Amino acid sequence: MARRVFFSFHYSRDVRRIVQVRNSWVVRPGGEAPPFYDKAEFEEVKKRAGGIEKWIEAQLTGTSVTVVLFGTETFNRPWVRHEIMRSHVLGKGILAIDIHNVRDPQLGKDAQGKNPLDHWTAEYSGKNVPLSQIYNTYDWVNDNGYQNMPTWIEAAAKAAGR
Repeated sequence: MARRVFFSFHYSRDVRRIVQVRNSWVVRPGGEAPPFYDKAEFEEVKKRAGGIEKWIEAQLTGTSVTVVLFGTETFNRPWVRHEIMRSHVLGKGILAIDIHNVRDPQLGKDAQGKNPLDHWTAEYSGKNVPLSQIYNTYDWVNDNGYQNMPTWIEAAAKAAGR
């Protein structure tokens, strides 16, 4: 089944890693994602009425899964946190993929960062737990993301009833 996926990430630090991972999804048959905006376009979005928050809502529309691609500094990014919470509230399938081992063409591998799903908690099985205990997390390199991401996305969608 074709899935439209929203990718959440820290643009400035991880963009070259993100492009590799995201493109592996959109070039597959049935893989679809909202357009990939460059930094200049994103700066324009910030100037509009409603700014980034309105843009995020539009990007989430029609998606069934949010994939959080996280590197060294992603945990501290406020808009990534917002995208995770909105995805959770909207009942999207969610999964996190650690990309620190993906080789940046200029910088190589990076230091491992904290999982952004650890920032938020929700009630699950009668307990308040981090979202990382509700949604799956994978390592792009060690878990063979290129081969397995379609399976991960489908499992996240089905777990959310989508």
